[in-house]
Amino acid sequence: MAGREGDLVYHDWSLIQQTRPAGAGEAVIAGVAEYPSYSIVIPAYNESARIPATLEQVVACVRQRGWAAEIIVVNDGSTDTTAELVRAFARSAPEVRLVENPGNRGKGYSVRSGMLQALGEVVMFTDADLSSPIEEADRLFAGIAAGADIAIGSRWLESSRQTHRQPLYRQFFGRCFNAVTRGVMGLHFADTQCGFKAFTRAAAQTVFQLQTIERWGFDPEILFIGLKRGFRIVEVPVSWGHDARTRMSYLRDGAQMLQEIASIRWNSLRGRYGRQVQAK
Repeated sequence: MAGREGDLVYHDWSLIQQTRPAGAGEAVIAGVAEYPSYSIVIPAYNESARIPATLEQVVACVRQRGWAAEIIVVNDGSTDTTAELVRAFARSAPEVRLVENPGNRGKGYSVRSGMLQALGEVVMFTDADLSSPIEEADRLFAGIAAGADIAIGSRWLESSRQTHRQPLYRQFFGRCFNAVTRGVMGLHFADTQCGFKAFTRAAAQTVFQLQTIERWGFDPEILFIGLKRGFRIVEVPVSWGHDARTRMSYLRDGAQMLQEIASIRWNSLRGRYGRQVQAK
């Protein structure tokens, strides 16, 4: 069975058998017998240099901790070999599956796509560079287990946990953007932008069906929606190290993100975030 929201397609994967090539002409059929406890969503755009190592680390962590988990890589219209590498990796790692976007749509779109297609009771997303080590997911899951609906990683609650700090100019622009989200949107969190967040299934299905921002500015929107819909959000300090290869530019993308904040306020005034959503 499948449903459609815009141009995203959601499947009832419990009714689907996944076929993947094995070797020497044979095929392995992996039936999805039950829903996993955890889903880990990784948005990826032109990540061929990093994605194999990232998947190795995530799969190793999942297996070491004995998590019943799936790992969803959302390919955002990459022009390199990202998709091919993920497919090849999945042949020996049944935890991994690939979701393809219809072209390059942005990180927000990719996260939304993966989160809405996830099967887990707890659903999280992490950046492909693993700036926060995947082992730190334990902290997010603990926040959910303690009663939160949404647990967000923070680089600033305990800044001593940062293993590699951002350049000063990025810290400055980040703090300025955070001040704007506090003043304009009432988001009183130390860090809205850390790409390391976990949701209960109910919270994820509600928040991401209502999300409208498709590029970098989606983090404040999903937190704004979460608060507006009455979900309990906790901020959790996590270890984090800056990756100089990050594609986000505060100078280039900052103006767009400010426009998106205005769009979020406008959506709220129009009642966009109060509409009924479909339980899945």
